[in-house]
Amino acid sequence: MIFNKPLIRLIPLILVLSMCNCTKDIFYITGTIQEEMDKLVDSGFDGAILYVNQVGESSFYSAGWHNRENQIPADPHALFKIASISKLYVAAATTKLIADEELSLENTIAELLPEYANGIEYADQITLRMLLQHRSGIPDYTYHPDYPWDDPFQDVEETYTLVLNEPADFKPGKRYKYSNTNYLLIGDILDQTLGYSHHQFIKDELLQPLSLNDTYSLLNEVNLDDLMSGYFVGYEPDIKANNFIQPGGSMVATAEDVGVFLRALIDGTLFSEKEQAIYSSVYKYEHTGLLPGYQSIARYYPDIDAVVVMFVNTSAEGYSYWNKFEKGYNRIVSILEKE
Repeated sequence: MIFNKPLIRLIPLILVLSMCNCTKDIFYITGTIQEEMDKLVDSGFDGAILYVNQVGESSFYSAGWHNRENQIPADPHALFKIASISKLYVAAATTKLIADEELSLENTIAELLPEYANGIEYADQITLRMLLQHRSGIPDYTYHPDYPWDDPFQDVEETYTLVLNEPADFKPGKRYKYSNTNYLLIGDILDQTLGYSHHQFIKDELLQPLSLNDTYSLLNEVNLDDLMSGYFVGYEPDIKANNFIQPGGSMVATAEDVGVFLRALIDGTLFSEKEQAIYSSVYKYEHTGLLPGYQSIARYYPDIDAVVVMFVNTSAEGYSYWNKFEKGYNRIVSILEKE
């Protein structure tokens, strides 16, 4: 067991919070980016990594520890669990199959995954579009009290047991509510449509064309020494070995690779014109991520033509550490906007 369940009761609430792009605080910034990184570490984070790509130039920053126990300094090129930022890659892969007419945005769960139709309320009305846009009404498995944050499921089928035969949160398409279950289902839809793993499709169609050699679909593909350690406030050991395999939350990458992918997603490098139009109609061009020990933000700022990707390797119960992280991120963006 990696850490005690009482420490993580509010993780699902943080997952929802981490999806918001909160309004930036109003402050007068006089320091440098590196000084802001150091302040983050001083405020309680074990380590921080920042990647900025602006006007064709890339900059790298780090502060604190890659590994606290061995006092290995944070490395801006280290691998990191990017959590729900993974959904950008899954949405992009889905877009390519829709453009190739292997899938339709109007396909329903009942059509695509008939084996789950009886266990999902409104399965004959929930479309692939609704899954992509978090408008399905399907409950989020991370909210279930029995979700094992301390010892994650190593079989996706086990995750389904937490949501099948549960009542819908709302009727399909009636409103937005972020649910990790949507992308769990999309992973299965992609696998069945392709006839092989969507992880391989992402590698072939998204990662290799961009030479993203430091992006991986699953933790078991990486050397753990290359992965930044993760820490949960109130629990001392490194929890980086916790392995989350669910689609839309399983990927590992460097900050630079995430930044290169995000820019390619936006500027048309990754997609044909048809694909770009489809993607723009169903998903966004930024994301945040959170898993125990790992918090991340990846956003693009068109007014300064900047991709800004930031990782911190400490999380906590409640909102405080996410709020501190996002505040520090926003302060750094403010510095970039003033330069």
